[in-house]
Amino acid sequence: MKVVLAGATGTISSALVPQLLAAGHEVVGLTRSSDGAQRLRAAGVVPVLADVMNAEALLTALDGQTADAVIHQATAITRTPARHRDLHPTDALRDAGTRNLLRAAAQLGARRFVTQSFFLGYGWRDHGQQRLTEEHPFAETGHGAFDHHLRSLRSNEDQVLRTPGVEGIALRYGLFYGPEPATRKMLALARKRLLPVPRPAATLHPIHIADAASATVAALERGRAGQAYNIVDDQPVDMGDFLSAVAETAGAPAPLRVPGWLLRTAPYLHALLVGTRIRLDNGKAKRELDWTPQYPTYREGLPTALP
Repeated sequence: MKVVLAGATGTISSALVPQLLAAGHEVVGLTRSSDGAQRLRAAGVVPVLADVMNAEALLTALDGQTADAVIHQATAITRTPARHRDLHPTDALRDAGTRNLLRAAAQLGARRFVTQSFFLGYGWRDHGQQRLTEEHPFAETGHGAFDHHLRSLRSNEDQVLRTPGVEGIALRYGLFYGPEPATRKMLALARKRLLPVPRPAATLHPIHIADAASATVAALERGRAGQAYNIVDDQPVDMGDFLSAVAETAGAPAPLRVPGWLLRTAPYLHALLVGTRIRLDNGKAKRELDWTPQYPTYREGLPTALP
């Protein structure tokens, strides 16, 4: 297929672009910078300079192009968010950015549309021991400051899955890790013993970026229109165990333990690393996408982050 990829220079796209090309797809990558365009061209991607948040400029930049599919991987996350407002630009990309890309898809003649969603759309809270499937309530509001993020996640999925004439698919990715900037920064902090472990720690569900990318290719080719899929490792992880494994991978001393309440000054980070307990079921993605993670757990995947 000919695929227009939004967020073509982002974290997941560093793994996704090579996999799309290896699968025989042609990739047109959207980027806002000339440097990004150079990197895409060197990777074998046709670059288009466009801002997803500027609808008219986006449509003008793609004028005359055709495509079979659009993949929305655009975010504005450059580091681990600490405060709720750190996520607001990404919230806008999930809402207005998705709307603009759907307009672009119509102009391109692209029927297939795969969008990046997020596992914490099920809620930043304690979900107990059960494994959540795609049938569980998603992006329900009534949770204070989190409602801004939840509304954007709901908007993103509703637009993609319910727009007539669009074969929409939403991928609820877990917490990215692997050979990408956030994990490598954690490795560097661990070597300086500046990566403390909060206690108690959250339970989250990660996904290696290579596995997120392979699931995206599988969804593009085999995903069922109108469906959402949990894209996560086979096992959730206690974040204390995860951060300890990061230190071990880095060859660093065991990280310091700190009381979780110390993170309350960074409310989003506190919810992410202390207050949330969530476990997901990835069986639907395995069955319908014929997909299996190459790195079943973080223990197999973390060493790939080393240079």
